[in-house]
Amino acid sequence: MTERAHPVTADDEQPPSQDDRAFFGQPKGLLTLSALEVWERFSFLGMQAILVLYFADTVADEGLGMDAGTAASVSAAYGTLVYLVSVGGGWLADRILGSYRAVLWGGILIALGHYSMAVPTAAMTWVGLGLISAGTGLLKPNVAAMVGKLYRTDDDRRDAGFALYYMGINIGAFAGPLITGWLGEHQGWHWGFSAAALGMTLGLVQYIAGRRHLAGRKHAAEFALAPAAMRRAVRLMVAGAVVFAALCGTLAGVGWLTMGRFVDVLTLVSVVAPVVYFWVMFTSPRVTAEERGRLRPYIVLFLASVVFNFILFQAYSTMMLLASTNADTSILGFDFPSSWYASALGAFEVALAPVVAAVWVRMGRRQPHASNKIALGVILGGLSFLLMVVPTVGHEGTDYRMAAWWIVGSYLLLGLGDVLLETSGLSASSKLAPKAFSSQTMALWFLSLALANGIQAQVVKIYDDVSHPAYFGVNGAIAVLLGLVVVALAPWLRRTMHPVH
Repeated sequence: MTERAHPVTADDEQPPSQDDRAFFGQPKGLLTLSALEVWERFSFLGMQAILVLYFADTVADEGLGMDAGTAASVSAAYGTLVYLVSVGGGWLADRILGSYRAVLWGGILIALGHYSMAVPTAAMTWVGLGLISAGTGLLKPNVAAMVGKLYRTDDDRRDAGFALYYMGINIGAFAGPLITGWLGEHQGWHWGFSAAALGMTLGLVQYIAGRRHLAGRKHAAEFALAPAAMRRAVRLMVAGAVVFAALCGTLAGVGWLTMGRFVDVLTLVSVVAPVVYFWVMFTSPRVTAEERGRLRPYIVLFLASVVFNFILFQAYSTMMLLASTNADTSILGFDFPSSWYASALGAFEVALAPVVAAVWVRMGRRQPHASNKIALGVILGGLSFLLMVVPTVGHEGTDYRMAAWWIVGSYLLLGLGDVLLETSGLSASSKLAPKAFSSQTMALWFLSLALANGIQAQVVKIYDDVSHPAYFGVNGAIAVLLGLVVVALAPWLRRTMHPVH
């Protein structure tokens, strides 16, 4: 007899009823999950802001001595790996761990990864990045799914709640580069990585302390495998990890698995994985015909996310490199590390997220359809790159400095686009998700981030080979054009995305 996943009743271990409007009219569990994301993003983006600079710095200054294009490509490949692993994290939550424990163990792995990177050796850097990738893959899709479980599908507070949740993310995105950037550029890169480790530890402490306010805290997975199937799955995962590690070690030892080939393989996987994953969900017998119909417009939203995040993630790669070589690091006489530019992005998103949330609440059902919000986000992302054409045109090399306000202005456009696209995208994902794939559909949204990073890992290789106006202009124009395509598809998306408004 075939063993099947057994659903667990969702009525047990719900938050207290008085929690429903205890946090600015939102469920109190939103505070716990948002605070966790503050510290997770503090650690992740704080480290990300200095990672490409650490890769590109000289070995004498405790860097890894990569050229700029390679440093940006490897940094993007790390981002690809982080979000690819999120597929496994979603499956583990749905079938084995449950959302609460998946997030808990993910946070523990992330903290251990940052502590590893605090050790000043190249080997521990790669160990740390591997642990952070595994931990983020467990945490990211499942904490967002837990936010979705705080609301009914037809709750008009849902988009506003995700906007507040995203504001929490960006408080961490703002604070992380300020601390890690200053420590990294003044005290040493590994001091910056130490600050990231401490931040993730604080996030875990408050997550455990606030667990009674969470809707997804039950220990059993919602669609747990039968005991025998679970034991078999665990054995296969352990064996697969051992074989994969041995294969990589062997290929590296014989000189085939170079850093460049590793990046290329990750890009290939980032393309294949979402194609396979969509196919699995479309053909699964556990997905109803109605749910399958809602997955079709989701493909458009997926591709829009890829385009926007291809631009967004370069805020921590090519834009960081540009800031370190061609931008003033002084405003009104105050000197600051170039990595602090990354904090401008977080600051704008912190300021804009509550404004956007308030506008959506005030408009209620009159607010723009989710697809239009996402399309506008993509267009703003493209414009943020097009803006960089103005100060770079007519200049070459590192013999010029642009005013700080150009990069700050670019991040303003990018930050507004991010608030519009990511909050609407996360919210739409939780609404469009087939019930049997709830956490895994959120993971599919994060696969769009993996694909964006995978494409970036290839495109940034030419950063040093073309002029800055050409690089930013072409990439920005493509994003604007594709955003307009989503606008043109809006009538069809409105018809097919019910119950998304």
